[in-house]
Amino acid sequence: MFDMIGNIFKNLVSGPATRLYPFVKREPITDTRGQLSGIDADTCIYCGICQRKCPALAITVDRATKTWTLDPFKCVVCGVCEEACPKQCMHMDEQYRQPGYRKEYVVATPSTSAQA
Repeated sequence: MFDMIGNIFKNLVSGPATRLYPFVKREPITDTRGQLSGIDADTCIYCGICQRKCPALAITVDRATKTWTLDPFKCVVCGVCEEACPKQCMHMDEQYRQPGYRKEYVVATPSTSAQA
């Protein structure tokens, strides 16, 4: 009985055990693989190694039209594509992808990187 009263008083005077989320946001942990943020299409040679190495088949590379497409809903955020890229033109972002209302693909072409 007295142990419980001691815990009650301890919890009343100590701070909260969790963060006050909207006001205090957690910084991402170093080397967190949150999302594939994109590709530097100007340095990409469109070799297709990232497409072959992707275990989820989320990347499509078209050498003829020089386009690169990512389906973020298939991506398992493993980072294998970034590690396999010979030109290191792919980048992983530490922030997680924001929820969306419609399915969007990330499309990259030389000298323009946009979402379609």
